[in-house]
Parts: sequence; structure tokens; C-alpha cells
Amino acid sequence: MAAYARCFYRCFGWSGGDSNNITTKLDQPRIALDTTKMGTDAVVVKNGKRICGTGAAITNAPIEQDKAYFEAKIQSTGIWGIGVARETTELDRVPLGEDADSWVLRHDGQIRHLKKTHKETNVKFAEGDVIGVSYDHVEMNFYLNGKNIGCPVLGVHCTIFPVIYVDESAIIDVEFEDFEHPPPSGFGQILLERRIF
Repeated sequence: MAAYARCFYRCFGWSGGDSNNITTKLDQPRIALDTTKMGTDAVVVKNGKRICGTGAAITNAPIEQDKAYFEAKIQSTGIWGIGVARETTELDRVPLGEDADSWVLRHDGQIRHLKKTHKETNVKFAEGDVIGVSYDHVEMNFYLNGKNIGCPVLGVHCTIFPVIYVDESAIIDVEFEDFEHPPPSGFGQILLERRIF
């Protein structure tokens, strides 16, 4: 129980139990992990920019523009996955990449979709690493600390959302605007669709 409490406090970035740090839908930034679209045992804090616990979360908006980029930073190792998913993916079932609705790079270097390893890297991930994801409705690429890992994923042609999942004490921070590494040429932050009435 004490180990669980330490993990819980690390996730929230607390030294104590200040409940005012819990994110609500009203104080999320433009693009963030959505507290209404997450696994029941997942915890999303820091204005929708950190996930811990067990489960997955998608963002509050899909990727609509032609070239989008986002980043995820490993704050604490464990079991995790970063990628894209349809809104219909089961966010309580981790790891993702086992269904037809998710495409993820996992902590072990495998890129999974539909119960298959589509690519496997020899990359070793550590705390502090930043994983970038670029997506242009034709190809998805992953970057480790600003360098392309050379494992493009093709054939993701649907309405998709960025997705992050965690388990076994993993803590992942996500960034949708202020990137630690420059996005690839022509790529930028995810934009909300603007509607004219």
C-alpha cells in the first residue's frame, strides 16, 4: 500500500495531499488528455498533460489537420504505449495495439496494431526520454529525443486521436504545444476544428 501511495503522489507531483491539483474538464487547455475519455483506473492530472495509474486516455479532439505532431515524456518507467486510436478503443484494456482501433509504440520498442507487431525497434527507452509522434493521414512516425527511429506506420486512414496508456507505475507527460524538440518540417501542433455558423 505504501508503494502505491508513493506512486500516486509522484503522479500528482505532490509532496502532500492537495486535492486542488486534480484536473477537471473546465480547466483543460485547448488540446489535452480528456478526463471524460479515459480508463476507469487511469489518472489524468496537470491540466490534461500527465497520465498515471492503469489505463489509457485519448485527447479532447481528433487530429483533423494534414500534418500534426505531439510529444510524450517518460517521467517514470513501467509499461506504457504512445500512438493514435479511434474513439472506440477500449481505454480500460492495456496494453493497446491488440485491437483494430489502436496503433501504438510500446515501452519494449514494438509498434503494435491488431494483435501484431508491425515494426520492432532496438531502441531502449529511459526516464527523461521524449517521444515525438508525427501523423499526416498517410504515415505516422516516432521520434526519440528529436531523432526519427525509422519505423513508419502506414495505413491509418480514419478519424483518430492521440492516445497514451500506462501501467505498472509508468508516468507519462504529454505536450501538444510547447515542444521540447522541433517538429519535422511542415508539422505542427494539433489544432481544434473551427466551425463557422
